Order: sequence, then C-alpha cells, then structure tokens
Amino acid sequence: MKVSVAEIEAQSRAALLSHGAGDLQAAAVAKAVARAEALGNVICGLYYLQSYCTQLASGRVNGTVDPVVTRPRPGAVLADAKFGFAQPAFAAALPQAVAAAQENGVATLAVAHAHTCTSLGFFTEQIAAAGLIGIGFTNASPVVAPPGGSKRVIGTNPIAMTVPGDGDPAMHFDFSTSAVALGKITMAKAAGESIPIGWAVDEHGEPTTDPEAALKGALVSAGGYKGWGFGLMAELLAAGMTGSVNSLDVAGLKVPEGKPHGLGQFYILMDPGTYHADFGARFARVAEAVAAQEGARIPGADRTVMTQVDVPDALWDLVLKLSA
Repeated sequence: MKVSVAEIEAQSRAALLSHGAGDLQAAAVAKAVARAEALGNVICGLYYLQSYCTQLASGRVNGTVDPVVTRPRPGAVLADAKFGFAQPAFAAALPQAVAAAQENGVATLAVAHAHTCTSLGFFTEQIAAAGLIGIGFTNASPVVAPPGGSKRVIGTNPIAMTVPGDGDPAMHFDFSTSAVALGKITMAKAAGESIPIGWAVDEHGEPTTDPEAALKGALVSAGGYKGWGFGLMAELLAAGMTGSVNSLDVAGLKVPEGKPHGLGQFYILMDPGTYHADFGARFARVAEAVAAQEGARIPGADRTVMTQVDVPDALWDLVLKLSA
C-alpha cells in the first residue's frame, strides 16, 4: 500500500513514544526512519522500528536520557549518548560542531556510547545542509571476517560522505564496507532465495550462496583487502576515537535483551572554502566529465526524495500495532 512519508514519521514517533521514548528522542529517531523510507533505504527505515520498540521496552536502549555535549578542544565536539539513541545525541551536538568547523576550517564530532545510528548518511547530509563537507564513520556488531578468515571481527562499518551543493547535495554516498548489508542476507533467507557468490563465507571460510550458511558464517569485505582496510579505518575512528565499544563487544543489533549497543560514530566537518574559493569549480570539472558519459553519474546527484512510498501490508500492520 502507498503511505505518505509524513504518516510514516508520525506513526514511528507514536510507536516509539508508546514503548517508552521521550518526546525529543522519539521525534529525532522517527525523522531518521522517515528519511530512510523517503530515499528508498528500506533496511534503515520501518524495517528497524520493531527492534527500536522492543529494545526500548527491554531497556537495551535508554529512550529518555539526555546526551551530554562537551568541547574538549576548539575543533572537537563530543556527544555522550549515555546509551540512548544516536539521533538525538547528534542533533544536540551538531550546532557546536558546525560552529567549530566554521571557526577553525575543520572540526570533528564524536558520538559515544550510542544505539546503532542505522543510516549514517542521514547525519552527513545534515552537515552538508550547513554548507560543510561531512564525512562519517560508524561500527556495528561483528559480522565481517578478515580476508582468508572465517571468524567475525568487525561490523559492516559504513562510511558516508556528503558534499554541499546548490540546494541539494552535490555528492552523497553511504555504504557499508562489507560486500553487502547483513539485512540483505536475512531478507534473502526469509524469501527463500540464494545470495550471490562473494557476499559471504560459511563457518569454514568457504564462499557460499546459501543465506542460512552465510548467517552461520560471516560477511566478507567489499573489494577484498581494500574494503577490509576501510572497515578497519571505520572501526578505529568509531570505537577508538570516541571511547566506545569495538564491534567484537556488541551483541546482535536486533537482539532484544542484553547490554546496550554502546557504539560510536565519528564525523569530520570541513569548510570547503577554507584554503581557496575554487572548490566548487574543481568539483564541477569532475561532475561535467562524468555527466558527459551516458549512464555515468556522481553518487547521490540524482537522488529522488519520495513523499509516498510502497510499504508491505504486513509491515504497515505491524507499525500500526506498535503505535497503538
């Protein structure tokens, strides 16, 4: 059925409130859910709402805690989420981080001890909306094995980057450093479908097309050793720089009970005009060369933001039950 993005946000907020979230916290998370759906990112949208509600009820995420924002250095802002949601922690710290970047030319924003942030690009596009280049990193529960291995060490560990443009972002990408998001494996299993070779290995480290074997084994990095390096970079920045947990120390993100996620996100905010005024011209030079080739595009340059989306009937029925 067709559902408006506004209704998705309203019902998501109601569901979060009914399961123990505070007003500000519910509004911030619901906004992220709706934005994901508007961009067709179904894995980070309503697909996650039941988990949020379940973990609010179990206490795995604190839905009412207020984040604590500090500025340990002129160009560094820290938001301690206090084992609450990442979205309100980021929102509380963003104004100071933007001010720091405008003052210093570059700044960093560390979000510590947070619930999974889900869509990392949701945050970098807010940085770009302030006229700054935003780069973000986060980690997750361990699902990726090192090249040649079979044991899970790091998460899907996404990286996102948004470049400000005239109104809409000039460039935007948000991708996991694993070959695929874990949600695509679980969705394939639920649908009784096989997965492509190169997504995962079984528990013995052998490539597999069986989603059930993949879930017992591990995902692999995108691009082999190259993606593995990017995944480790995200791990060290998200966990090491923020003082949050390593992927190894996080139980499954959707497991109802257990310790809070305690994950970190690390953002770099850069003023594109810090060193010279030609950033836009340099980007345009590349964008024009890409646009001249049929079928080629700059990532995110032609994103369609929907006001209505198709939602499976069973999923929408669940949302209505959660929000009742």
